[in-house]
Amino acid sequence: MDQIQYGIVGFGGIAENRIAKEGFALDRDRFNHQILPFTLAGATDINKGRKSAANALGIRWYESVDELLKNPKIDAIYVATSNSTHFEVAMKALQAKKHVIIEKPMTVDINQAKKLVETAEKFDLSICTNLMMTKNVYNRKAKELIRSGVAGHDLFTTLHMEFLYGKDPAEAQSWRCSRPEELGGPIGDVGAHCLDMGEFLFDEQIRSLRCTYYPPTLDIAVENGAVISYILKNGLEGCVRVAFNQPRGGVVGTLQNLGYEIYGERGVIRGYGTMFQLSGHQDEPAPVRLELVTDEISKTYCMADVENIYQAQITEHANSIINNQRMDGRRGLRNILLVLACHESASNGGKEVMI
Repeated sequence: MDQIQYGIVGFGGIAENRIAKEGFALDRDRFNHQILPFTLAGATDINKGRKSAANALGIRWYESVDELLKNPKIDAIYVATSNSTHFEVAMKALQAKKHVIIEKPMTVDINQAKKLVETAEKFDLSICTNLMMTKNVYNRKAKELIRSGVAGHDLFTTLHMEFLYGKDPAEAQSWRCSRPEELGGPIGDVGAHCLDMGEFLFDEQIRSLRCTYYPPTLDIAVENGAVISYILKNGLEGCVRVAFNQPRGGVVGTLQNLGYEIYGERGVIRGYGTMFQLSGHQDEPAPVRLELVTDEISKTYCMADVENIYQAQITEHANSIINNQRMDGRRGLRNILLVLACHESASNGGKEVMI
């Protein structure tokens, strides 16, 4: 099996512009040199008006999920539907003996996530969740700097993804702001990435966390924002700040604010634009950068070996199929466990929740 054939279920804006154009390299102007172990061979969506967008990228359109799953040439399914339908679509795919990638979050229910993991194991299928920010070369460099001890060893991490979304009436009516059951508020939408990154940077799991919602200043049905304090199993502490009600100026200001600081007794590591959908390509709307400042040096890193984070995630999944080393989905399961723990804590006055 030289190239994995994927079908995508749910062809909205993210699926078109991030997953298809970037992940599957269908933006030929940007990625015409790519040789990848996968291809996007089909798409479907309940909104039939999305057919023209798929066809414009040369993707075969299927009228239903069932029609897509019946094609024996399709090896794997990328689930990009609304969060609350992830389980239904992914389970159908697994039962049809298709490997699966699921957009974050894996599901909106921990028991559903466990069932997906168990079913994938039963059928020996590869399953993962698209938590792609750990694929960013700047974040990998930050992890390398942490390991080196250049900033110190008694480290405190802050991760933040705060911006304004929901003030506009159309945004307020979007599923992220109007449907709490989708877990699309700040904690589920961007806090999931921050919690995943907090564990990735230190190769340590979160032992416990506390969460408090921000005071509501936007008239939306989901939380306006939250601050999350956590303790890793190695005892290091950190915090996450996520919000939809925090203006950060224009595009550049907003994107530069999506990052982290890692404070140590010898210095600080700062990431700008490192907690977003950016990879570090020169043609992106804002630069991604990483800084190290200590009592001896001040250095800004410019990474030459930039890899598109969506392509990297799909490549990992495709190679797991080709090499018969399946991904087990437990990272996605753990991630939704952390998200739900945040809501549990916030709903109970910020009490500590053990993970």
